[in-house]
Amino acid sequence: MAEAQQMDLVEISDKADPPVCKIIDYSKFIYEQKKKTKELKTKATKSIIKEIRFGPNTDEHDFDFKLKHARKFLEEGSKVKAYVHFKGRTIIHKERGEVLLLKFVQELEEVGKVEQMPRLEGKRMFILINPKGKK
Repeated sequence: MAEAQQMDLVEISDKADPPVCKIIDYSKFIYEQKKKTKELKTKATKSIIKEIRFGPNTDEHDFDFKLKHARKFLEEGSKVKAYVHFKGRTIIHKERGEVLLLKFVQELEEVGKVEQMPRLEGKRMFILINPKGKK
């Protein structure tokens, strides 16, 4: 039947009983599959991580300024990685950095949720915030 229609006999599922076969144009079938996989790749969202840096002694105005930027990033759908960078002897005030990051998360509660609580790695204490959803 496939030869009469000048098409190909393609085995779709060999594990079925009896095996499933279709009479189709094989090259067109392969083309359609490639097109579908390419379309799925383009629709896949790429996670973008934006970083915001604080010092342990960040002032209120600077905090508000960076908070505004973080809010904008989260509304756009990007992840935000906020970190406090300790220089020299400021590492002895780890609690200041943790309080600053927790305050930052509390301010962004309506647009983002915490993925990772404050964690210290070397001279940086960081926190990851995911967007709640695009509007």
